[in-house]
Amino acid sequence: MEIMRSITFEAGHHLPHLPEGHKCRKMHGHTYKVDVWVEGPIVPSLCWVMDFAQLDTALSVIREKLDHQVLNEIEHLEIPTAENLAIWIYGALQTFVMPEGCKFVCIWIHEGAHGVVRFAP
Repeated sequence: MEIMRSITFEAGHHLPHLPEGHKCRKMHGHTYKVDVWVEGPIVPSLCWVMDFAQLDTALSVIREKLDHQVLNEIEHLEIPTAENLAIWIYGALQTFVMPEGCKFVCIWIHEGAHGVVRFAP
């Protein structure tokens, strides 16, 4: 069974590695939505994979680190493409203790209204 929880945050960034004249080389911002998917067995006594509140706790730490920040200034996120952001979030979530049998399956990063990156380690 898979479950998913989402957070949103606002952040600015620029992509300095792009060629001169590329619009994303300049500082700009996005509303990001992050969907985190977890796979695991249904716990018979609880009738769920895991408590959404547990996942919310992990995601709130991520949100606090990213919301209203310049992503380029965050350690290990100096080139904050949506792809690198997904990898960074996955790494940050590895410190979260998951219930037995559960694992992070994938992370979706929605950058604005039209762009989505799916990272499935």
